[in-house]
Amino acid sequence: MDRETAQKLKHEARLRKREEKARKKADKLARKAERKTRAPSALLKEFWNLPNMLTMGRIALIPLFVWFTYDADPLYSYLAAALFTLAAITDVIDGFLARRWNMITVVGKLLDPLADKLIVLAALVMMVRLGRIHAWIVIVLLSREFIVTGLRQIAASEGMVIAAGQEGKWKTSLQLVGIVSLCIHYTHPMFFLFMWHDVDFNLVGKFMVYLSTAFSVWSAAVYFQAFLKMLSSRGQPSAPPVS
Repeated sequence: MDRETAQKLKHEARLRKREEKARKKADKLARKAERKTRAPSALLKEFWNLPNMLTMGRIALIPLFVWFTYDADPLYSYLAAALFTLAAITDVIDGFLARRWNMITVVGKLLDPLADKLIVLAALVMMVRLGRIHAWIVIVLLSREFIVTGLRQIAASEGMVIAAGQEGKWKTSLQLVGIVSLCIHYTHPMFFLFMWHDVDFNLVGKFMVYLSTAFSVWSAAVYFQAFLKMLSSRGQPSAPPVS
């Protein structure tokens, strides 16, 4: 191959390289422009509606709550109790708004129960750390949550819906009141029944959490019974129509 042919081939190779580089640059600019003009996905829109933002705000409060519970003085105990109460109130508000404004989303169905469990878990663990409640209570409560969550997932995979019973609602209410009382912890004067009384909030909190543990075990047993009943009813052949 003579020198002229070699130079010609080298020149063509450089041209192809430039064209390839220009094509890649054009593709990159086109993808960038497409990302700017593309509408946000449905999942991204779900994240930014008000009920889901309240739920994510509840999750964001957890580190601050844990920080307050590290110091066991009366002021920080009050602040931790107030923060936990605020989280419980936002739980009610975001559920109400989601139903009222028809904003029940896949993201909300995932985040709402997750936020509830995370902040309750954080509170119970911190109460054990401070010696305000026994560890076995927390083990029982967490075991119940894992069992019921597992049953719900199995039921959902089989197309079954098991409604929460009244005992589960009582468990949640007693647990929330108990955790708030344990966060306050100290004895404070309270005015009720037309006179002032010194209330030991740690004692009140323990009683409420122990009571919620009993309701927790009861609700898990009821849920498991309903789950078995639905499974057995699905296994039975349907009765033939009457002619």
